[in-house]
Amino acid sequence: MRRTLLSIYRLLESHFGPTHWWPGDTPFEIATGAILTQNTAWTSVERAIANLKDAGLLDPHAILACEDETLHRALRPSGYFRVKTKRLRSFCRHLCDRYDGDMARMTRRPLAELRPELLGIAGIGPETADDILLYACDKPVFVVDAYTRRLLSRHGLCSPNIDYESLRALFESRLNADVAMFREYHGLIVYTGKDFCRSQPRCDACPLRKLLRSGAPVAAKGKAPS
Repeated sequence: MRRTLLSIYRLLESHFGPTHWWPGDTPFEIATGAILTQNTAWTSVERAIANLKDAGLLDPHAILACEDETLHRALRPSGYFRVKTKRLRSFCRHLCDRYDGDMARMTRRPLAELRPELLGIAGIGPETADDILLYACDKPVFVVDAYTRRLLSRHGLCSPNIDYESLRALFESRLNADVAMFREYHGLIVYTGKDFCRSQPRCDACPLRKLLRSGAPVAAKGKAPS
């Protein structure tokens, strides 16, 4: 399994090159993006983050101090903006109450303590917590998502119904705890999911085509992807 996971990484790295994933100028911006990207496309999140920057609100103290309607307007492009206002405020409240709004102070917490702490914040699930840990806090956790599950299950490496923690453990137990590699690997899977491993896959053009096991379904050439 380790050899296969490394082969997947190398083939995708060769095809896509550096992904520079996750986009963001500061740890707090990355954490904000992780919260806002729930159930929406990244392009929509980018517009919401630009709104926060333009309004001088990309700061945990400013987010807590502003009116709901102001934050609603800024977050509207990300969808479910009322729910995301609550979730972003919950994270900011925790960050300010416990760490005086300082992401660097939060990052100094050991991973074994910080992950359960983040999962205890309203609206922060495993994927969002791990996005924050890996990309904003430099912690060696492997982020998995629907693309990860789809890609590995189509290659016969896991069940299509595998749960989040089991899929995360599959990677972390077989790969070295390398923050840079974990970041890039997740970004490469995201790129592959968007370009090739769709609900209606483009296996014939995928850089992982040669790794498909015999008998695995391959999308016909010319078939319209979803």
